[in-house]
Amino acid sequence: MLVTFFRTLIIFSVLLVLMRLMGKRQIGEMQPFEFIVTLIIADLACIPITDVSIPLIYGVVAIVCLFILHQLLSILEHCGNTFKKIISGKPSIVINRDGINIHELKKNNLSIDDLIESMRAAGYFTFDDLSYAIYESNGKLSALENEEKEPHPSSIPLLVINDGKIVDENLFRLGKTFSQLNKFLKEQNTETKKVEVMTVDGQGRTYFKNRKQKFKILSFPLGEDIKW
Repeated sequence: MLVTFFRTLIIFSVLLVLMRLMGKRQIGEMQPFEFIVTLIIADLACIPITDVSIPLIYGVVAIVCLFILHQLLSILEHCGNTFKKIISGKPSIVINRDGINIHELKKNNLSIDDLIESMRAAGYFTFDDLSYAIYESNGKLSALENEEKEPHPSSIPLLVINDGKIVDENLFRLGKTFSQLNKFLKEQNTETKKVEVMTVDGQGRTYFKNRKQKFKILSFPLGEDIKW
């Protein structure tokens, strides 16, 4: 037991020193390669602590090697944008003046639901609240608020069409049928599969983005008894 205690103390001390040398960003704003290095280091640290048959120096050497690899990759990142893009990727503009950029979302294996979740975490609930939204290379969402945004009612918009597919549950919550939705789409000279995004709030205010077109703010009439 005493041997395990001292092995744990040594490994902990080594990890503490190396993590401090990696910098503050290592904790809260990891790039992909930093996240991988951290996971492997954590796994390597457990092995020599629990398995006393493995010489402690083996674990320390492996951890130090990963630290050196991390430092080399960090140096390459600062050698130019090309290396930085290869190692950590680049930011993606997922909302611009035309509205949501579905192509950029898909390139990053993200969905509209993922974007909505990130926006809510940042305090935004409607797509046109933002002029630009950028997913940084570390996965965080950076947002530029639309200075001309309109005041919105307190209800949260429901996603009715998600990349050409109707969200049945939300459509029924609006008290609407498929035929009523199709009639609304025909008035816009389009059809479901051509609509990238459609959201409707409790007052019928609708964010509407047709494929390859600029978004529009429309009105989708709701019954008086429809509230949430």
